[in-house]
Amino acid sequence: MTVSARPITSNLPLLETKLYLPKWSADLVSRPRLVNRIHPKRKLTLVSAPAGFGKTTLLAEWVATMPTRPVAWVSLDRSDNDPAVYWAYLFAALNKIQPKLGERSLSLLRSPQPPPIESVLMTLLNELTAVKEDCAVILDDYHVIETQAIHDGIGFLLSHLPPQVHLIVASRADPPLSLARMRSHGELTELRVSDLQFTPEEAAAFLSQVMGLEISAGEVAALEQRTEGWIAGLQLAALSLQGREDIPDFVAAFSGDDRYIVDYLLEEVLERQPNSVRRFLLQTAILEHLSGSLCDAVTDQNGGQGMLETLERGNLFIIPLDNKRQWYRYHHLFADVLQAHALMEWPERLPSLHGQASRWYEQNGLFSDAIRHALAAQDFERAAGLVEQVWPTMRRRQQEPTVLGWIEAIPDAILRNRPVLSVAYALVLLNGGQLDAVEARLQDAERWLGEGGKITASDKLLASSTTERIVVDEKQFRALPATIANTRAYWSQSIGDVASTVTYAQQALDLLPADEEYERGATAALLGLAYWSSGKLEAAYRSFAEGLDTFKQMGGTQTTVGGTLLLANMGIARGRFRQTIRLCEQALEIATQQSEAVLSGAAELYLTLSELRYEQGDLEAASQLLLRGEELRQQISLPVSEYLWGVMWARLETAQGNLEAALHQLCEAERLYYNTPIPNVRPIVALKAQTWVKQGRLAEALSWVRERGLSVEDELSYLREYEHITLARILICQYKLEVQSPSSERPYLEERIQQSIDLLARLLETAEADERIGSTIEILVVQALAYEAQGDFAGAIAPLKRALILAEPEGYVRIFAEAGTPMVRLLREAMTCSITSAYTQRLLTALETWGQKPRLSALPNPSPQPLIEPLSQRELDVLRLLNTELTGPEIARELVVALSTVRTHTKHIYSKLNVTNRRAAVKRAIELELI
Repeated sequence: MTVSARPITSNLPLLETKLYLPKWSADLVSRPRLVNRIHPKRKLTLVSAPAGFGKTTLLAEWVATMPTRPVAWVSLDRSDNDPAVYWAYLFAALNKIQPKLGERSLSLLRSPQPPPIESVLMTLLNELTAVKEDCAVILDDYHVIETQAIHDGIGFLLSHLPPQVHLIVASRADPPLSLARMRSHGELTELRVSDLQFTPEEAAAFLSQVMGLEISAGEVAALEQRTEGWIAGLQLAALSLQGREDIPDFVAAFSGDDRYIVDYLLEEVLERQPNSVRRFLLQTAILEHLSGSLCDAVTDQNGGQGMLETLERGNLFIIPLDNKRQWYRYHHLFADVLQAHALMEWPERLPSLHGQASRWYEQNGLFSDAIRHALAAQDFERAAGLVEQVWPTMRRRQQEPTVLGWIEAIPDAILRNRPVLSVAYALVLLNGGQLDAVEARLQDAERWLGEGGKITASDKLLASSTTERIVVDEKQFRALPATIANTRAYWSQSIGDVASTVTYAQQALDLLPADEEYERGATAALLGLAYWSSGKLEAAYRSFAEGLDTFKQMGGTQTTVGGTLLLANMGIARGRFRQTIRLCEQALEIATQQSEAVLSGAAELYLTLSELRYEQGDLEAASQLLLRGEELRQQISLPVSEYLWGVMWARLETAQGNLEAALHQLCEAERLYYNTPIPNVRPIVALKAQTWVKQGRLAEALSWVRERGLSVEDELSYLREYEHITLARILICQYKLEVQSPSSERPYLEERIQQSIDLLARLLETAEADERIGSTIEILVVQALAYEAQGDFAGAIAPLKRALILAEPEGYVRIFAEAGTPMVRLLREAMTCSITSAYTQRLLTALETWGQKPRLSALPNPSPQPLIEPLSQRELDVLRLLNTELTGPEIARELVVALSTVRTHTKHIYSKLNVTNRRAAVKRAIELELI
């Protein structure tokens, strides 16, 4: 079988072997009673039984009986526990169903910063939904999968699987999926040991037709009874019976403890083979895949291909893995027995066999297999050298979990003498979230460097009289000081230590050789992110732009487009809307002319442009841009940061007065959010708190304040700036509510609102010091609202005037319009003072409709709904469109909302109407006179 983290594209047909569809021959025993049990209209068919019960053969027959049904087949092995490898193989298999199916998901999986797997799987589900005909996906040998994240992903797929897709899982043990729930919902077909056991008739047909034995009906019945219908047991018994003259005696003696029976049969099979065959079997038992050339290398003989063909003709538990008969594997049970016998007979020879296999794999460019066999041979020095060689490639392919498994299998004493591998270890630990273990590994590497972290001129640098530095890749070693600094920069950013991040990133930039263009660009970009995190937006923009220019000069279009997105986000934070719009439009022209991988970046450019137009108050343009981006990402692939789409839809819903829908989008976005090196300067939960305030749910907003430990006396930082602005908004709302209460103590309330004003003054001072125009405008607006809450219009006009003057050149609208009635009063006052008159009038016009709920159509005198839980207005809008020919995406475009929002409303409609599909919902709604 394949091994851990094999590169997905290879010169050898190993990918083909994973996706090879086993052929069923009419010469085999047909089992229509089981084939007919596989229900393609149910979500899942589980074929669960121990080894040797014919699971794979049964599924091959089912496929053969339905030649028009597209099928994707994946044969799994233990190496597929690496999620990146597992999902890559599954997505590649879907090409068997429909050309290019799964390619969008695979492209996203291979992106530099892959999103949560649920986001990738949503892309896959969108692709599967577009498949018109019924199809099946078969996961064979699923029992080898032990990674919970993979089980969770399969469970997620099953929960959302389109009705035309049927999943079949063959496994030796029940997978940890929600089988009970699926069973109760009628979504599961199960075939188990009691089903798969050969009946007496099937056993007779197998022994006579397939194995060619001429034995009596009584002997057949005896063997069937002894083996309890276990197909592999019957096959092994038949092999032992071939050439015997004492068949009655053998059958009569075939009884007793099952374990001993199996052991006896396996020994009989092996012992009855010619010495050359037996030696070949034991020597190659260590291999998960077999090819002629590989077998020749391991056995140190010629004729491996001919021997494999002989074994296949002899039906000796060997399975072809491709149509060309170049790759094979042993039956799993037979392989286990061969390995046990090889260990028993040749314990001293196994390391040598593994070593020969490792060398063959290395020579053929299959480093993952080479490393696995080197580890099995306990040749840890060789394994360490191979890991060091392949580390840069594995890192680029985002396969750090596999590397971590390799390194952890190597003794610590060997790792400590390999500085490059020590740093690789630190990086994979960092990638896996094991932050506490990183520093020790970096120190292991640094002890091989000279004073001040410099590399000495010595060819061999001794740490002591008994240990010696070992380096396989001198180029990696020369770059080690910079790599260590970069690692510490990422570590610092992971723990939120912005100052150290800047220090180490700058150190890495100083250390990198001039010819390391890509690394220098990456370090400059990292330094930009660090400056961004600290609120130094101008320095951040310059540094990141420098890194981006490097990528542009190297011709990295995908990296350039992705970097432009981050630069655009910095531009928004800087308050440079018009410059940022031009930047995005230029990048969009480049992206739409490139490959699918770059087109996914184009979708995010539409998202960014949508945010800019939203900030400028053009909700129609913002909605259309967001819809265009949604369409593009569904055609190509999901962008990396899927949660950002939910945030943008939430902001548009808020602008249209749909606060509950906005909150739902924010909750979904919060679920999808994951930490990245990009600073989280506008936390989703803070947006939720502001939405609660708009809904009048002040208690929940105050609860958030307490949970976050926010106070007007806090030390300020840019990463918490938005939270503190939100705190000020909440306190203003609380003041306005409490000041209306007769029992409130006025001096106390005035003291609290003054504390809010003082907090805003401190925030303003830091924002202006760092030239953060966007922050400055927002803080000034909230200052004006605080004074307005006190009735101090004179005090409010001063910050409002400054905000208007700063905002007018860039066309800010949202920051004023979302403030509602208090802002109307302030802007009217500003008009009397002739402050930016034309711009102020434009803002007043925007305020007339901002936050107002648009209605698709109005029902005259709506009557009370005859439902326990009435439908909301938005749900009624969706329900009316369900009674048309519009598809889900078309309904989303009609209502100018996200497709996920339409789906959520549809779920609520089904639940309230107690139906399960669109047709039933429309019928029920007509009966209730809702439409």
